[in-house]
Amino acid sequence: MPMTVLTAAVTLLYPLAIWFGHGQVEPRWLAGLLLLAVATRLPALKLSGVARWSVAGALVLMACAAWSNLLLPLKLYPVLVNAALLAGFGYSLATPVSAVERMARLRGEDFPPVAQAYMRKVTQVWCGFFIVNGAIAFATALWASEAVWSLYTGVVSYALMALLFGAEYLVRLRFKRLHHV
Repeated sequence: MPMTVLTAAVTLLYPLAIWFGHGQVEPRWLAGLLLLAVATRLPALKLSGVARWSVAGALVLMACAAWSNLLLPLKLYPVLVNAALLAGFGYSLATPVSAVERMARLRGEDFPPVAQAYMRKVTQVWCGFFIVNGAIAFATALWASEAVWSLYTGVVSYALMALLFGAEYLVRLRFKRLHHV
């Protein structure tokens, strides 16, 4: 649990730290933040191939930032996170149990086919979100100021994610009521 809290804190604060550090600290030293973000994810390596690839990608970005002393590789980390989540959720659509259903089953429940189909659609919606969010993060990393990139990746994207969670929750309540699930 403490590692999960640390991972969440580092992930949430990463864009703000990059923004505040820009111009004050060389990018090769800011790469240490990415190393911290990667280190907090190490326990997940036992669980997922996607997590292993995500960590490898983050290490490549960190090495590029340290070697080149450029900020761009550090700004691409949110793009990598979205790509990893898209890969995990997208891959699950090729399996009998979607990512959302897999998470729901952690509570030990079984679901009727209508609920499984609903959760597959929710997984598809999340895939769409990761595509759009990752594309915007990529565009802001390449063409926007550090302040705009930080605002989007550190505030707006999380607000959009919360909005999607909330909307899905309301739709799920209605779905359960209509289908007696």
